[in-house]
Amino acid sequence: MTVADLLRPSERWRAGFYDLALILGGSMLIGLCAQIKIHLGPVPITGQTLAVLMIAALLGSRRGTLAVLAYLAEGAAGLPVFAMGSGPLVLIGLTGGYLIGFVPAAFVTGLLAEKGWDRRFGTTVLAMILGNAIIYACGMTQLCILTGMNKAVVTAGLLPFIPGDILKIIIAAIMLPSAWKLLGRNSP
Repeated sequence: MTVADLLRPSERWRAGFYDLALILGGSMLIGLCAQIKIHLGPVPITGQTLAVLMIAALLGSRRGTLAVLAYLAEGAAGLPVFAMGSGPLVLIGLTGGYLIGFVPAAFVTGLLAEKGWDRRFGTTVLAMILGNAIIYACGMTQLCILTGMNKAVVTAGLLPFIPGDILKIIIAAIMLPSAWKLLGRNSP
C-alpha cells in the first residue's frame, strides 16, 4: 500500500479518474522538475530524479511507472518537458539513457514503497539509492555507447550527480516517512 492507495476513492469510476489524475499530474511534475537544472557537463543536474522517485514511492509501481511513461511520451511528442530539448531524438541522445532509466527506477522504487520501504528513514534511503543506481546504470551505459568513453563516463556521467542526489535522497527520506506519520499509518 502507498500513500496514494490510502487516499483512493472506493467507487470504481472515481478510482479510475483518481488514478488517471495521479498519473498525468505525476508526469507534469516530472516535467516541471526537469526545468530545474544546473549545467556542469554533457548531462545537466536536474530535479527530475527526485520527482521520479518520489512519485513512484507515493503512487506505487504501476501508477508511478505509467506517470514516467506518460512523461516520456509527452517529451517524445515534442512537448517541452525534457531538460535538454524535446522530441524523440532526445531519447537516443546523451541524456536518453537517464530518461529511459526512469522507467525501471520508478517500477523498483514504487514496488519497494508498496512493501513499506517508504515508511522509515533508513529503508527510504535504500529505496532511493536503488532507484538512483538504476538511473545511473542506464544513463552511463548510453553515454558509453554514444561517446565511446569508458572511464571518462564515470567522471562526466556519475560523479557530478552524487552530491545533489545525496541531498535529494535525504529530502525524500524525511518527506516520505513524515507523510505516513501525518496520515497516522507508519508501519507496513
